[in-house]
Amino acid sequence: MKLREIKPGIYCVGAIDWDRRLFDSLIPLPDGTSYNSYLIRGSEKTALIDTVDPTMEQVLIDNLNGLGVKNIDYVIANHAEQDHSGSIPRVLEKYPKAKVVCTPRCKGMLIDMLLIPEDRFITVEDKETISLGDRTLEFIHAPWVHWPETMLTYLREDKVLFPCDFFGSHLATTDMYVTDEGQVYEAAKWYYAEIMMPFRTTIQKNLEKVKGYEIDIIAPSHGPMHDKPKFIVKAYHSWVFDGPKNIVVLPYISMHGSTRKIVAYFVEALAQRGVTVKQFDLTVTDIGKLAMALVDAATVVLGTPTVLAVPHPNVVYAAFLANALRPNLKFASIIGSYGWGGKTVEQLTALLPNLKVELLEPVLIKGYPREADFKALDSLAEAIVQKHKEHGFDE
Repeated sequence: MKLREIKPGIYCVGAIDWDRRLFDSLIPLPDGTSYNSYLIRGSEKTALIDTVDPTMEQVLIDNLNGLGVKNIDYVIANHAEQDHSGSIPRVLEKYPKAKVVCTPRCKGMLIDMLLIPEDRFITVEDKETISLGDRTLEFIHAPWVHWPETMLTYLREDKVLFPCDFFGSHLATTDMYVTDEGQVYEAAKWYYAEIMMPFRTTIQKNLEKVKGYEIDIIAPSHGPMHDKPKFIVKAYHSWVFDGPKNIVVLPYISMHGSTRKIVAYFVEALAQRGVTVKQFDLTVTDIGKLAMALVDAATVVLGTPTVLAVPHPNVVYAAFLANALRPNLKFASIIGSYGWGGKTVEQLTALLPNLKVELLEPVLIKGYPREADFKALDSLAEAIVQKHKEHGFDE
C-alpha cells in the first residue's frame, strides 16, 4: 500500500493483516486486523511509534525504506505485547543508534520477551517529554490498558494521541480514518469486551487523564484512526461508566433437546416481561460476540445439561470466560436439565468469584420439562424482572 502522510512529517508505516483470523490462539478476528506504526520526523530527531507483529516486519521495513529513512533516534514502545513490539529487534538492527523509549516496567518485559540489550533503552516517567526539535513527545503512563506497563504518547504540537491498544479495533481496512462509525463502533466494542473490560475501573482513571489533552487525532495501533476523537472517547466513557441495562445474556448447550426446550421457554418468558435477551448456542457462538453482549448486561443465565455429573464443558468455558472478563453484571442464575444427578450449580457458581453477583434461584430439571418446571422458569423470569426494576435497569 502507498505510504500515507497524516500530517507533514507524520506517516503511517504499519501493516494491514487481511487474512488473520485468530489472535493469541484464542480471539476470533472475523475482519482481520492491522498493526499500526507511525513515523514522526522532527527538525532534529526522528521517532517510530510502535512497530508491528513479527509476521509483518518486512512490510514495516519496506515502508521505512520507501520513505528513505536513514536514521531513527527513538523507537517508542507504548506496550510490550509482541503484535506491537515484536519487530523492535529488527528495527534496532537496521538503525543501530536507535534507543527504545518505554516505561521502566516495559523495559523489563521487553528484555525478557525479546532479549533486547539493556543499553538500548531509555525509560520515561509519567508526563516526561522528549524533544524531536520542533516537535515534543509527552508520555502518559496508563497501566492496565490492558497490560501493567502500558503508556500513551502525545505529540503536543500536532495534537495527536498515539494510545496503542487504547481506543483500537481489530479491523482490516484501507480507510486511514473512520468512515463507517457503525462498523467501527461494533469492532471497537468487540475489542474492548475481549481485552479491556477486565480493567474497567482502571480505564476510568485513564480516561480522566486523557480528558485534559486537546486531541485532533487518535492514532491507535489497531484499526483506523479517529479524526473525530469524541466518537470513540464517548463510546469508551459509556462502556466503562454506564450501569448495566435491562439485558439478560444466556449462553447455553443442549445435547438431546431438553435444555433447548427450557431455554426457548425461558427466553420467551423474559421477553414477554419486557427484558431483552441475548441467546448464544455455544456450539456455534463466536466468543467475541458473547463477550460484547456481556458489556451492557445486568444478568447472565447459564443453560446447561449435565454430562457425567458435571456441567457441559462448553458452558464451563463460558463461565470461566465471564469470570475472566469481569463484566459489570449484577445477577446470575443457571437453568438446564440432568439425567441422574450431579453438582452443576455448585461447580458453575464456583467459577464466578470475580463477578460479585447475586445468584438467583437456579432451575435444574430432571429430564424433559413438565408443567411444574415451566412454572419454576416463570418464577425465575419474574425474579429477574423485579431485580432489574429495583436497581433501575429497566428505565
